[in-house]
Amino acid sequence: MAASSSSSLCPNRALSVSSSSRSRHPQLTSLLRLPASTSSISSASRISFDSRKRNFAVRASAAPVMDHSTSASSSSPAVPTLVEVDLGNRSYPIYIGSGLLNQPDLLQRHVHGKQVLVVTNTTIAPLYLDKTIWALTEGNPNVKVESVILPDGEKFKNMETLMKVFDKAIETRMDRRCTFVALGGGVIGDMCGYAAASYLRGVNFIQIPTTVMAQVDSSVGGKTGINHPLGKNLIGAFYQPQCVLVDTDTLNTLPDRELASGLAEVIKYGLIRDASFFEWQEKNMAALMARDQDAFAYAIKRSCENKAEVVSLDEKESGLRATLNLGHTFGHAIETGFGYGQWLHGEAVAAGTVMAVDMSYRLGWIEDSLVKRVHKILQQAKLPTSPPETMTVDMFKSVMAVDKKVADGLLRLILLKGPLGSCVFTGDYDRQALEDTLRAFSKL
Repeated sequence: MAASSSSSLCPNRALSVSSSSRSRHPQLTSLLRLPASTSSISSASRISFDSRKRNFAVRASAAPVMDHSTSASSSSPAVPTLVEVDLGNRSYPIYIGSGLLNQPDLLQRHVHGKQVLVVTNTTIAPLYLDKTIWALTEGNPNVKVESVILPDGEKFKNMETLMKVFDKAIETRMDRRCTFVALGGGVIGDMCGYAAASYLRGVNFIQIPTTVMAQVDSSVGGKTGINHPLGKNLIGAFYQPQCVLVDTDTLNTLPDRELASGLAEVIKYGLIRDASFFEWQEKNMAALMARDQDAFAYAIKRSCENKAEVVSLDEKESGLRATLNLGHTFGHAIETGFGYGQWLHGEAVAAGTVMAVDMSYRLGWIEDSLVKRVHKILQQAKLPTSPPETMTVDMFKSVMAVDKKVADGLLRLILLKGPLGSCVFTGDYDRQALEDTLRAFSKL
């Protein structure tokens, strides 16, 4: 991004399409087309970047979001919602809906060549691998599908496990026209994407996220990679998929703890850029926790719209996209310091969000009422509001020192500033506020 530049950002405006006459063919219940550049964007939200201070701000939009409509009954054919990530000739759709794995054409239209490698894990394979292979091959006998089943868990998101994907691809002689398919949660999506970016210097891949966390966040935007013992996601690449297929039926088998973990990312979108969405969450958190299908369909759709808009404007995280990491700098330190897999990613992000909000308040950038609202909604989602008791100030500092957002030795953070839905990505803050927050939430 150019130094000292200023541009405008348009809030997502979904175009509703009547679905009164539903058929078994894919239709659109809503359509989002996002701008490829900022040149034609309205001034509903304002972004500013100060290169001297390394400061990036997003101001809240007053535009309301759509209310979710009643979805079809379980006996009705799946009618997907489409959100499109606009990246020029690398644009791709996000399909969202119930029973989408029962519609083979949705996947097959994005398969290149005649070879497919499905990457999944030991938890998801017994549940959805056969159905995914059927969706890839039904009426399409020329496609050969191989699979590799990895161990499940954040602690396996490393180079050793990644090599199992390469081993399978090489052993089965996957060529440059092959397609990798990520079937699973965020760990599988990140690893499969990084494998696809690296194998033969880049092959096509498709995301089929099966957790809330992956459906609302990690499967969208092309961030791929693995962890290192010294830090989370320090090795990876930006590599966009051909499509993201969100079959909401896969949430039926998701454990309650995993479901709650994903809601941390949903809450994040409301805090940083979508005040109306956060207010909707406050009214509907009980429905989300009860797995209400209508509520979840809307939460996933709205989250994907927010993520898609940001990625379309800032694919490589030069400024705006970094704001999607609210709570993540503190959260990644918890995951690394406490041990990968001890807490789920969303649990660490939730505690990290509370710490970021606390620091924002100490700086005088937000009102006390917002601090209380954040605590309340995270508690309603059954998410932690403080880090593990074993975390120390030194543990936080040592891990945060190698965070990806450190530039020229300066730790930049995403903090809330102003009314609900506004945040900054900045290194221009009082260091004492950070010290006070770390001391308030951890041991010396």
